Amino acid sequence: MFDLDRTYVRELTADDDGSEATVAGHVHELRDLGGILFVVVRDRTGRLQVVVKEDETPDVFARAEDLASEDVVRVRGTLSATDQAPGGVELAPADLTVVSEARAAPSIEVSKDVEADLSTRLDARHLDVRKPETRAAFSLRSKAMRAMREWFYDHEFEEVDTPELSTAGAEGGADLFPVVYYDREAYLSQSPQLYKQILVASGFDRLFEVGHAFRAEDFGTSRHVSEIAMFDVELGYVEDHHDVMDVQEASLRHAIGHVTEQATRELDVLDADPALPEEPFPRLTFEEAREILREEFDHVPEDDTDLDTKGERLLGEHFADRGHPAVFVVGYPDEKFYYRQNVPGDDVASRKFDLLYRGQELSSGGQREHDVDRLRESMRAQGVAPENFEFYLEAFEYGVPPHGGYGLGIDRFVQQLAGLDNVKEAILFPRDPDRLEP
Repeated sequence: MFDLDRTYVRELTADDDGSEATVAGHVHELRDLGGILFVVVRDRTGRLQVVVKEDETPDVFARAEDLASEDVVRVRGTLSATDQAPGGVELAPADLTVVSEARAAPSIEVSKDVEADLSTRLDARHLDVRKPETRAAFSLRSKAMRAMREWFYDHEFEEVDTPELSTAGAEGGADLFPVVYYDREAYLSQSPQLYKQILVASGFDRLFEVGHAFRAEDFGTSRHVSEIAMFDVELGYVEDHHDVMDVQEASLRHAIGHVTEQATRELDVLDADPALPEEPFPRLTFEEAREILREEFDHVPEDDTDLDTKGERLLGEHFADRGHPAVFVVGYPDEKFYYRQNVPGDDVASRKFDLLYRGQELSSGGQREHDVDRLRESMRAQGVAPENFEFYLEAFEYGVPPHGGYGLGIDRFVQQLAGLDNVKEAILFPRDPDRLEP
């Protein structure tokens, strides 16, 4: 039966002095001072010090003497306010039950601040996520995603699900994972992009999706993984790409603000500051961004259609010094066929933007091409065969509103919020070219 009497550690404060409580969790730490045992119990919200005295509760003391690190226990007792305990409160137990014994000592340290390399941590992820610092990152992630969803529901967006298997990739490239689908070949989804546009064409004019995308790229960086969690958004009846950026900025600001207010415990454990932007996000053109890199940092990206990783980091430093942790870069040239580009009168090459947050690209988006003739022309110009995408193009034959959207990388967002060194630390079970388990 679900333990309705159980109290989470985060709910206990010094104001509960003298009251009774029941907590359950893992044994995080043990200290034996001879006749007094200090048992630190850890649940998903924090740690509580349990003080067991032999002369007061000999039966409980005898059971506590046999405890080992990571045993699962249930403890009932009386709370006492004290400055010497974590959270300012400790528990004097009247009863202690061992729910489940740990059969082996942990292969990595859970209770002590002992460094282990990331590969070792990921190999033993089931133990690594028991560490309060690791656990805090995923509690923060949950709160950030809840806030993000709430913003979109509050603004009348509908949540949708699109396939993660398809006959072709949204990018039209070769970086796909092929899978056997009955008697034919299919691919894991690179992006829900084409399906989002089909739905907007069909009248879903405000939609979002939380899902996964797969990129079969051979990389060796701290910014990339093969399976990516994405928050995808699409909206119809836009004037231009600025409408899309307005939605991105408002929803992101809401999520960061929620984390700042509601995830203080997690941020304290992580020693992180999410840097809530106080002013509107600057919006600069792609050429303006490259000019800043040239003039201030003497950095010229080799690819004249991109900014590169170093360029993004330097732009992050430039704007952080001016009080802007987030910035939009608009107008990338030679963009994918589904972006609106080369529009007469525009001062940018395309209506495509990237959002940089603390010097890292978090999302790409913009206004889409809604004219089917121009869409086909753009596909052919980029070497993409329209006949392979008829399921997509057919939706544009029956009237399509001007629309746009973006895809936000959830893993990178959490990495930046939590101040993590590697994006894999923001993923429970990351996948990369060398890791398919656990």
